[in-house]
Amino acid sequence: MVKGNQKKLRRQLKSLPWKDIPLQGRTRGIGHGRSEIRRIKVATVNSLRFPGARQAVQIKRRRTDRKTGRTTIKTVYAVTSLTAEQATPAEFAQLVRDHWKIEALHHVRDTTFAEDASQVRTGNTPRAMATWRNLAIGALRTAGAKNIAAGLRHNARNPHRPLMLLGLG
Repeated sequence: MVKGNQKKLRRQLKSLPWKDIPLQGRTRGIGHGRSEIRRIKVATVNSLRFPGARQAVQIKRRRTDRKTGRTTIKTVYAVTSLTAEQATPAEFAQLVRDHWKIEALHHVRDTTFAEDASQVRTGNTPRAMATWRNLAIGALRTAGAKNIAAGLRHNARNPHRPLMLLGLG
């Protein structure tokens, strides 16, 4: 994914002739109180400001809040070293969706556990801590928690609750 801090690359991607490239995929989804349409276009590239880039991807997301009716449209770009023979537009769309799932998990870990501010940096400790955080998030989600921070607070009030949550108490 090309983010805002990659200004030159993003500008270069925006300037590609996307209007001349046919739509190569469209998906619809409903969830989190909104409906969403994602449109994908993929272009073969040779001289991007990104070493090894073989294809550029444009995804336009049109989201409508189902309560307010407010619609937003956002365009995101990505680059890949995969060739057109190695990945279809539909496969790209799935790769991007999977990437956002990982980003969502990282967001929960950072906002709830302040993971990015952690001073734990030596040996296997950072990986072990990430594993414990993932275990806590997974156990709470399996138990039906919608808000991980609230679930942590609830379980912290009684030393037996975390054990019961894990099926150990």
